[in-house]
Amino acid sequence: MNPTFLDIELLDITILAWLKLIGITFLLSAIFLLIKKVVFTRLSALAEKTDNRVDDIFAELLHGLRYYFFVLVSFYLAVKFFAVETPEIPYLNHFVSIGFVIQFGLSGSGLIKMVVSWYLASNEDQNTKVTAAGALGLAFTFILWVIVFLVMLDNFGIDITALVAGLGIGGIAIALALQNVLSDILAYVSIIADQPFSIGEFLVVGEFSGTVEHIGIKTTRVRSLTGELIIFSNNDLLSSRVRNYKRMNERRVLFTIGVTYDTPHEKLKEIPEILKAAVEAQENIRFDRSHLKTFAAYSINYEVVFYTLVPEYAVMMDIQQAINLQIHREFEEREIEFAFPTQTLVLNKGQGFETVEAAAGS
Repeated sequence: MNPTFLDIELLDITILAWLKLIGITFLLSAIFLLIKKVVFTRLSALAEKTDNRVDDIFAELLHGLRYYFFVLVSFYLAVKFFAVETPEIPYLNHFVSIGFVIQFGLSGSGLIKMVVSWYLASNEDQNTKVTAAGALGLAFTFILWVIVFLVMLDNFGIDITALVAGLGIGGIAIALALQNVLSDILAYVSIIADQPFSIGEFLVVGEFSGTVEHIGIKTTRVRSLTGELIIFSNNDLLSSRVRNYKRMNERRVLFTIGVTYDTPHEKLKEIPEILKAAVEAQENIRFDRSHLKTFAAYSINYEVVFYTLVPEYAVMMDIQQAINLQIHREFEEREIEFAFPTQTLVLNKGQGFETVEAAAGS
């Protein structure tokens, strides 16, 4: 009997057997896709009703399963269990393994994006954390796909030990050549992880000061009070002592008031209470102390310390201005004179003395 078209062999498998495999594969794929749709719909509905993110994760994993993955799994099952008379197909196990590994990479990337989006949603008003989340998400995704690539090579029998060793030696050479750049990158990772400062905060670094505008992989840019842009390398910045004024809980203020030596003793005793009352009359402050401190060359000095509960500099200056104006009014009403630099000269005229008081520097 002459062979028909269906008896023709392709890769040692007849066309008829191929048609059976294809039919079973598409049937199983349709079943799997239907199951996926039903389960995903239920999981999505459940995820919307609950605050638990575990069901969100399972829904994302299920949603991330690709059509090719179901086809590959269905074809494997068709060969192994439904069409048992089919001869062994070369490299079938390798292709199935690769399919699983690629699907693992895609699902892992999807989970990383989901976690990053959750983090960004809860920290959308913090620019540094947003930048950090994006950078870390990209780094984890890159590492994941490097692992997927190495597993695929190993699956085809390629010895990846020598490859990994070569990458290690090459990495050391590159690290030595780019050690300054890498130190800045590691400093960037440290800034992102430890967060000593963030965008919008006011810093003082040595003789430089300004507001952070950008935190990059290699440099951090600070806008000074006079308008110019100061650029620090990340490594140099972390090696310096950085004062972050934006994160002050409260600001300590110390100021001194000097009165003349002609001030009567009773008024000298009243002045600490006058200063205290002037401070406590303001809002958002915490009074600390007010004392007669020193007898200076031309004045009796009082020292006052208080804290502003709002740390912004402009707020502190508004409070200080109000205190100064109230002190001036109280001293004016009580006829207490502020001290100013003076010198006393004693002139010898014959047998008598004449005292002349003049402002210093005149």
